[in-house]
Amino acid sequence: MKKSHDIRRYPGFGTVTVLFFLWLYAPIAVVIWLSFNENRIVSVWTGFSLKWYRAALDNGPLLDAVRTSLIVAVVASALATTVALMAAMVVSRNPTMRGAKLSETVVNLPLLLPEIVLAVATLILFSQLGLADGMTRLIVAHSTFCTPFAFLPIRARLQGMSTDYEEAAQDLYAKPLTAFRRVTLPLILPGVFSGAMLSFVISMDDFITSNMLATGGTTTLPVYFFSLIKKSASPELNAISTLLIVLSLVLASAALVLSMRAMRRDP
Repeated sequence: MKKSHDIRRYPGFGTVTVLFFLWLYAPIAVVIWLSFNENRIVSVWTGFSLKWYRAALDNGPLLDAVRTSLIVAVVASALATTVALMAAMVVSRNPTMRGAKLSETVVNLPLLLPEIVLAVATLILFSQLGLADGMTRLIVAHSTFCTPFAFLPIRARLQGMSTDYEEAAQDLYAKPLTAFRRVTLPLILPGVFSGAMLSFVISMDDFITSNMLATGGTTTLPVYFFSLIKKSASPELNAISTLLIVLSLVLASAALVLSMRAMRRDP
């Protein structure tokens, strides 16, 4: 009988793991800590204060950038998740369909291309179409590159779900749309939610495409951050970054809880 090896018992594995997570999360911890620094000079600690959070919440251009990013992220993630859900249903439930592999490749194409190439191509397309509205350009572009990020968890959820439930609904004379709404969608909802949250985070974090396509009045948060960093490192950046970290943790925790509940319900 072949003896199994537990990698956690390898010499030095624990030390390497601790060092890895320190290297990964120490910068984030530093940003959170310095967001409570009273001093305007970010690197010099003089005392605990919440004034930079108040300053960030009173900063009009910063709040406008946050509002723009939230609008774009919410609409783009909703569109991307809808397209990804339809694509995942077709590919997963019709694997022998002609062009299934090609369709899957087309959906995942934004993952294979460098973002700068996709951003330049999108900018040229919008210029040729005469589309000048910055918000529309951002939503369409973000929906495009967010679709594969929503597609992957939804497709994984569909592949892990038995088709017996859908077949039972059809045997009970349920129409396809009714079977999807009452049976399939509730079962794959954790994957749909995970895809939507992943798309939302990717859209909020995007800089290259947003920087190329944004117009006056549609500056997103990463673009605004970059413009401030070129001038000076303001403590307000640490404060708003901390708030975004908290928001990301809340969304990730919600997705994890839904996934764990779905796994416990699976037979």
